[in-house]
Amino acid sequence: MAANSQFAMAVHTLSMLAGRRDENVKSDWLAASVNTNPVVIRRLLGQLGHAGLVISQTGAHGGTRLARCPNEISLCEIYKAVSCGEVFALHPKEPSQDCPVGKNIEAVLCGIQKEIDKGIHETLSGYTLQNVFELIGQGKN
Repeated sequence: MAANSQFAMAVHTLSMLAGRRDENVKSDWLAASVNTNPVVIRRLLGQLGHAGLVISQTGAHGGTRLARCPNEISLCEIYKAVSCGEVFALHPKEPSQDCPVGKNIEAVLCGIQKEIDKGIHETLSGYTLQNVFELIGQGKN
């Protein structure tokens, strides 16, 4: 089972925009760096725009830019913008309630899921897009 790469692609894309803060950047250029189709990037930018992280303009001089400074964008915000669900999914059908494991497994796993989510959010809240940009070595804006 493949892991979802949307978060990684979003951080990559936003880091590219951080390097071009005052410019409208075309999705083709972003897609070339991420090594994916521009349509994938445009969908991702739509999610990021809906979350208020980017601003996009159409037309010949259009493109996308950051909506805020990189030091004002937490990785947790990015994760929430593109997250497509929980780290793991529960059974697609309700387990047997006649079985002692089946009767209790979902409650146990839901509790674990909440702990995982809390840990992810706490960790990602400790980093900004600016931190990533600096760790990449692109600058100290």
